[in-house]
Amino acid sequence: MPPTVLLVPGYLNSAPDHWQSLWEKEHPNFRRVEQRDWENLDRTEWVQTLDHAIRAIADPILLVGHSCGSVLIPLWAEQCPPHTVIGALLVAPADCEAPDAIPAITALAPMPRSPLPFPSILVAGTDDPYMAFHRSKEFAQAWGSRFEAIEGGGHITATSGFGPWLEGKRFLEELGG
Repeated sequence: MPPTVLLVPGYLNSAPDHWQSLWEKEHPNFRRVEQRDWENLDRTEWVQTLDHAIRAIADPILLVGHSCGSVLIPLWAEQCPPHTVIGALLVAPADCEAPDAIPAITALAPMPRSPLPFPSILVAGTDDPYMAFHRSKEFAQAWGSRFEAIEGGGHITATSGFGPWLEGKRFLEELGG
């Protein structure tokens, strides 16, 4: 039986044309973590919501974060036991500590820096407006993640040219999905 894939969107959730939403529609074993409030991030509440979603699943789990969701996963891992999580795909994390960060996302600061207790891949665009490229590399190293760069990938969304994002699915397969 394949693992359950928990999609962990970031600020404002993932739009219908976002690769996370397209993957969810295409795969019955993909589920979205639903936050109560997508606009006003609350560090404690978001971590608890992710933890409840994970604990509700007995099967092995792969986490797939985007933007603030890719920050939430390491935040959760610092505070909670890994349960049945077997890996994480962290896509275009947003820098919640950046001086020019969207005010709503600074609620997730400080950024986590502990190694993840499961395999992970961090994918970053070389020109992501929400995380300087060198910072993406630093967090990949801190979290023990394999680092993958996408030249000109921006924030890896539909507006930056990533619809169904087949390369992302290959990364997920490498983690066991």
